[in-house]
Amino acid sequence: MGRVTFEKRKKLDYRVSESYKSLRTNLQFCGAEVKTVSFTSCTPNEGKSSVCFNLAVSLAESGKRVILIDADLRKSVLIGRYKAGGVKAGLAHYLVGQKPFEEIRMQTDIENMDIIFSGPYVPNPAELLESEYFGILVEKCRKEYDYTLVDTPPLGSVIDSAIVAGAVDGAVLVIEADAISYRFVERIKKQLERSDVRILGAVLNKVAMDGGKYGYGKYGGYYGKYYGNYGHVKG
Repeated sequence: MGRVTFEKRKKLDYRVSESYKSLRTNLQFCGAEVKTVSFTSCTPNEGKSSVCFNLAVSLAESGKRVILIDADLRKSVLIGRYKAGGVKAGLAHYLVGQKPFEEIRMQTDIENMDIIFSGPYVPNPAELLESEYFGILVEKCRKEYDYTLVDTPPLGSVIDSAIVAGAVDGAVLVIEADAISYRFVERIKKQLERSDVRILGAVLNKVAMDGGKYGYGKYGGYYGKYYGNYGHVKG
């Protein structure tokens, strides 16, 4: 097993950290049987990868063993965003049979947290994620970790997330506040439901907390500018 250091990881301030603790608690309340969870969004740049990463960190800091799988085989941002050094192999290598599990799993400089990066670009990501190898990988992680978080591409762009959802215990939809229409969210929700996955809820991301229509008013100064609000997507 290799080791990776996140050179550009910024420590969250108290208010944002508390938000992820709330998200962590709500995930744990979903039940002990929910151990593998995928994250998707409607469109790019809604903050899905950041939410998935920071939740993994929060779970690890609480003492849970967690592994983050970067399953965005089309346009991964994790390596570049956190300047992860020492990455030689990833999920793509495993799915095409070039590398075994132990060579793609990497320890991180965050205690209790491991990660599998996406690896190099492949021309057939949907087919690879639909293969038995991905399902085997998820089951292996289920046995070795308390939580397995899977970062997937936006479902409004490609079908990959729906494929991954069929292999996990539950899915979470990350939605950018004031950027995505209710109708679009409903369409994405229905796509997830076709995978017969349990939709655990939605994270309303990038919410301005300085008042306005969300009604937090003066309390916005305590919770911070952005707050991930975890709740059910209502149909």
